Amino acid sequence: MAHYDIIIVGAGHGGAQAAVALRQHGFAGSICMIGREPDPPYERPPLSKDYLAKSKTFERIHIRPLHFWAEKDVELVLGVTVEAVDPEAHSVQLSSGETVTYGRLIWAAGGDPRPLSCPGAELTGVFSVRTRADVDRIMCALDEGAQKVVVVGGGYIGLEAASALTKLGCEVAVLEAMPRVLARVAGEALSSFFEQEHRRHGVDLRTSTSVVRLEGENGHVKRVVLGNGDELPTDIVIVGIGIIPSVVPLIEAGASGSNGVDVDDYCRTSLPDIYAIGDCAAHASEFAQGRRIRLESVQNANDMASVAAAHIAGKAARYSALPWFWSDQLGLKLQTVALSVDHDEAIVRGEPHNKSFSIIYLRDRQVIALDCVNCVKDYVQGRKLVESGLTFDKTLLADFSRPLKDILAAAS
Repeated sequence: MAHYDIIIVGAGHGGAQAAVALRQHGFAGSICMIGREPDPPYERPPLSKDYLAKSKTFERIHIRPLHFWAEKDVELVLGVTVEAVDPEAHSVQLSSGETVTYGRLIWAAGGDPRPLSCPGAELTGVFSVRTRADVDRIMCALDEGAQKVVVVGGGYIGLEAASALTKLGCEVAVLEAMPRVLARVAGEALSSFFEQEHRRHGVDLRTSTSVVRLEGENGHVKRVVLGNGDELPTDIVIVGIGIIPSVVPLIEAGASGSNGVDVDDYCRTSLPDIYAIGDCAAHASEFAQGRRIRLESVQNANDMASVAAAHIAGKAARYSALPWFWSDQLGLKLQTVALSVDHDEAIVRGEPHNKSFSIIYLRDRQVIALDCVNCVKDYVQGRKLVESGLTFDKTLLADFSRPLKDILAAAS
């Protein structure tokens, strides 16, 4: 039975960063990274952007060159999953049938795409955008002549996929069940802006729209039937309606958690010597008024990995990172600072029709988050406004001619 001082379950951003950070902290013990895909760690955000749009090859999105992992003495066990965890025996059962023991375990398994729950979801030609293999299958369908695409879900993944497919010349429809796109992550002004931009680029974007069933011919999807009775002919369907955290083995082993697995300030689960990081880990966030949340972002995965690695290396680093996100769509770069949940006012700074503006979210006159579209200076300077905890004059914040750093200096 093989034994490792550290087993990392998951070979995405979080898993890779955990291994890197452990070595950076001088950890000299044995490290094994277990990934369910056959590929070494690679970047996920480009899948729905540059990789799908064929502007980047797969080799260009590797997190590190393959030889890096051997040089850092990190063993990669790829193409297998962890089926069960025994916290008392400090062991994991692999899908290969092998049992491996650990000193400490870092769970960075991410999540699985949430499937459609309607009839016809099992037809061929229905895809998600979570792995390289997913996108390879989509690109193969396009190469074979697929032209009409229905995207279910108006979040980041759905809109980014729509953008890439529009660039490739496809006829794209986006269906969102909620009254506006990006409803879970942004305010109404930003939603309205991106809805207009996608429609301007020819996307048939429909909100408050439900999918009743998918219909096919010879086992392949051909139509999407909507709640209002409309039928959309299609060659393929792309589903981007969120993920289901991959934490079943931990929960079955007794870990606390309802939406993912719960972790403390050091990314420790309730199970001894087991940490959890990234998309599957739920933490209490000061940027969500102390509520326990999961963040699905590269920033969160990397920062949590660094905290867990530091704690294992004997350094008491707590997780308190400022969340940030980005999205590339239709030649527009959206950069988001912090979380706009529970804002009581939103100020548009600049003119959206100029395609360079910011939306500043306030709660009790404090800046709690920003959405910046093609506005890097506001993004960089706005972080400090959020971190300051100060109150601001909203008239000054709305003045696009005044740099945010000057407004901060005046408030200070």
